[in-house]
Amino acid sequence: MMNEQNILDMYEDAGALLNGHFILSSGRHSARYLQSALVLMSMDNAGQLAQALIEKINPNDFDMVVAPAIGGLVVGQEVARQLKKPFIFTERKEGVMQMRRGFSIPQGTKILVVEDVITTGGSVCECMAVIREHGGIPTSVVAVVDRAPNSKGRFDVPHATAISLNVETFAADACPLCAEGTPAVKLGSRGAA
Repeated sequence: MMNEQNILDMYEDAGALLNGHFILSSGRHSARYLQSALVLMSMDNAGQLAQALIEKINPNDFDMVVAPAIGGLVVGQEVARQLKKPFIFTERKEGVMQMRRGFSIPQGTKILVVEDVITTGGSVCECMAVIREHGGIPTSVVAVVDRAPNSKGRFDVPHATAISLNVETFAADACPLCAEGTPAVKLGSRGAA
């Protein structure tokens, strides 16, 4: 069983805990960034992180796994694979989260939403809205990392994470790194085609 330190070590070993000035998918700024894609390049890591998430849920509470693209794809698919559940994903087209590629959700299907990293929870909320729009019922959310563990009321379903890191973020117009003139880098997936 993995603990938070094991997961943090996994991110550090993969060079996925970055320091600098970053624009997060939410539009907020931060001096730290977690690049899950580097961790998930290893199928061993993906399997271990999926197992850590599976330990947080009851597999009988849902019928299907859905992840918001791009961040949740690898870990979401691995959770579904280990549990032998169907997996689909939502994705943005022209800035709007949608279900595409011929995916469908049978009416009343109970859904687990899986994400890699949560800060504001915006992508997860957009994903859940799409699920509901298509007749599904989100029952819970799991994520590898919660960057803002003290945020309350982000989701209207139970949620759990494998690791919680209190990473300070700033509104773009109140960012001390911007005030210092430090150039910002955007590494997130929002806006990806």
